[in-house]
Amino acid sequence: MSRATKTALAPDLRDCDERTVRAWTEPMAVTPLGGGCYRVDTDDDTYTVDVPGHRCTCPDYHFRHAHCKHRRRVAIEITQERIPAPGQRRADCARCGHESFVSETAAVPLCADCRLDDGDVAVDRETADTLVVRRVLPDRADEHVIEATGRSVADHETNEDYPADDLVVEAVYLGDQLRNDDPRVYAFPYSRLRQVEDAELL
Repeated sequence: MSRATKTALAPDLRDCDERTVRAWTEPMAVTPLGGGCYRVDTDDDTYTVDVPGHRCTCPDYHFRHAHCKHRRRVAIEITQERIPAPGQRRADCARCGHESFVSETAAVPLCADCRLDDGDVAVDRETADTLVVRRVLPDRADEHVIEATGRSVADHETNEDYPADDLVVEAVYLGDQLRNDDPRVYAFPYSRLRQVEDAELL
């Protein structure tokens, strides 16, 4: 077994300009405000960094239009995954419970390992049929009633082996998706579907 190589996580600050050194070394607290903006608290004051707008409310940016230490600090913390990037928020995954960064607009917060997006392909564990995901609902399988049957998703016999508190996934059969402009949408317990990679379909 080979021994791991020792490496520094921070850059060699001897090669960095003064603002970068200060961004890495000065005590600052960065708080996401949403909309790509972040509050940066320093020992001296509090400033707001607008990442999409490439702006900061500090004098260094206002008077010199410099890429200030506050903007650099926000970039460092985003890159190091200490704070969510613009368009994201921190949330517990509704499926596995792990804290993760998810889309700010996600109706159902799902981590990267659990996320099913519109257009993802999945296989029905019961029938091996291929489906195309439409959306994940925040409803539990034992709460979501299928209009055509008047029964919850969990009440259907083919779903009895799956958790009643599973999230509900709406999907269409791949064949229907290819043949029909308006295919019928079905509801499944999340655990019944297995997401597949494109290579598996070849």
